[in-house]
Amino acid sequence: MSGAQLTREIGRSSVSASAVGLGTWAIGGWMWGGTDEAESIAAIHASLDAGVTLIDTAPAYGLGRSEEIVGKAIAGRRDKAVIATKCGLVWHTNKGNHFFDQDSKPVHRYLGRDSIIHEVEQSLRRLGTDHIDLYITHWQDATTPIEETVAALEELKRAGKIRAIGASNVNRSELTQYLKTGSLDAIQERFSMIDREIEADLLPLTVANRVSTLSYSSLALGLLSGTIGPDRVFSGDDQRKDNPRFSVVNRRKAKDFAETIRPVAERHGASIAQTVIAWTLKQPGVTFALCGARNPVQAMDNAQAGTLRLSDEDLAAIETAVSAKLANMDG
Repeated sequence: MSGAQLTREIGRSSVSASAVGLGTWAIGGWMWGGTDEAESIAAIHASLDAGVTLIDTAPAYGLGRSEEIVGKAIAGRRDKAVIATKCGLVWHTNKGNHFFDQDSKPVHRYLGRDSIIHEVEQSLRRLGTDHIDLYITHWQDATTPIEETVAALEELKRAGKIRAIGASNVNRSELTQYLKTGSLDAIQERFSMIDREIEADLLPLTVANRVSTLSYSSLALGLLSGTIGPDRVFSGDDQRKDNPRFSVVNRRKAKDFAETIRPVAERHGASIAQTVIAWTLKQPGVTFALCGARNPVQAMDNAQAGTLRLSDEDLAAIETAVSAKLANMDG
């Protein structure tokens, strides 16, 4: 791997960031078996040191815990980081629709102006910054018109509190409504070798409208990292423990897939995870790939994917392996 760290612009916002981004859901601890703050901060520092500027977080990741850790990690390094965080999953109000409970607190989907104005101040405080580079609606709220939500986000942009506007977990109809406002810079959606639905319904629209796409779960919660074998045991509240996607059969398939593409990885001196991430960034319409890391070793491994340049021959070999080894992995 000899390329420079790949960077791309977020929509038409003029905000640039590394194409490989650090996802911090696991750093928040919730649904990932807890967190180690020192290791998490070290992972963020390792990412920044390796040229990964995009750091993605959200209030819902541990009820503010992830944002707090990110804030501690970027203290004194704010100019090196492009911070994406979210709004719309709230526990300070019962407006909107109940979504889930976390630590015995009911969390609602709500994207009304009053809540967004409240949420951004809480996120700015936890992150220790005066602005958020990309502010994303986390899950959509059927009780609030998208026009009202976007108007609130535009208000925050005019005030200098956010620099770009994003939406996550949207369907085609919702995306169309966001696009009509003319203010959308990015969407954030689940996408990986085994989660490719957005190729048909969302990516054609984003490409046509110069809207960036951030893929989350780019490694399918680690299943495609090449490090989770059939003997792995998940404990505590780790969401993978009861996830059918992580059945022993599927983990065997993932292991077989990793061995099939290993020659491609070795040709570049890359790991399996790096190769999967680099493949993701070559998919039409996918602008950024968010990858979780809970320690510096994982962070450095992910970061190097931004310097990996796959050839057309590599991509063809990987697609063949995906078709042959990763079929029928529903979960």
